Amino acid sequence: MTLTELIDEYTTEYSKFIELYGINIHYTDQGKGDVILMLHGVFSSLHTFDKWNELLADNYRIIRIDLPGFGLTGPTANNEYGMQFYVDFIKTFMDILEIDRFYIIGNSLGGWVSWEFAVAYEKRIIKMILVNSAGYIDETKMPLPFVIAQTPVLRKVFNYKVVPKAVVRRFLRQVICDQSMVTDELVNRYYNIVHREGNFGAFLRIANSKYKRNTEALKNLNVPTLVLWGNKDAWISCGDADKFQKDLKYVTVKIYEGVGHVPMEEISETSYYDVRNFLIK
Repeated sequence: MTLTELIDEYTTEYSKFIELYGINIHYTDQGKGDVILMLHGVFSSLHTFDKWNELLADNYRIIRIDLPGFGLTGPTANNEYGMQFYVDFIKTFMDILEIDRFYIIGNSLGGWVSWEFAVAYEKRIIKMILVNSAGYIDETKMPLPFVIAQTPVLRKVFNYKVVPKAVVRRFLRQVICDQSMVTDELVNRYYNIVHREGNFGAFLRIANSKYKRNTEALKNLNVPTLVLWGNKDAWISCGDADKFQKDLKYVTVKIYEGVGHVPMEEISETSYYDVRNFLIK
């Protein structure tokens, strides 16, 4: 699909675009009240939070971003990525929207960006929710897409302009345990958006960037945090939830049995209640 076709198919009445860092950032802005910023993970888009957005928008202003390198936003102008870039991007983006204080929710890579932002700008975060969050770097247990992207022979699969839909379906079957949820509609959404021009090249750069582990900084963080995790996560070990619980001062951890990497999609209503209850405490 062309970018125009993707925009026609995957934007909503709440979609907006803003020029930032030389690229056209796609985001949605829906609802009224205290602001919640939602950040997705790798191979994903703001659509991964569709259900939570729908359920929370009656009481909050929900902002979701297609992060640079993903979704309809696509790659950065110089195709350079790193955690500091993403943290700076979030600050600049929220400054432009004139939002000083907000809740932040992140899944996977988006979770990592969330807590790194909280470490850098603690006073701006009211509460934080980490969903199967990355950040505890372990080079011996990397998510499958990162293994592929970092292996010279295997990474050739990403050098093609079109990755077979079967590969996309396989990834989804890894991150979602309830296989009945891996419908053709879901596969098509991920397949079409991930093929936005430039996204594969961006992922190769992201996966091969030299990220520095900064989890020691979590011990000094005073932000109330909810950590949600599916215990069948095939990409990031559920054991990392224990690490967050150990390192964070004000933390609540909830583990979902038989759930994978994206609880907000797989068990959207069940996980929503935990999110809502945490926000209103």
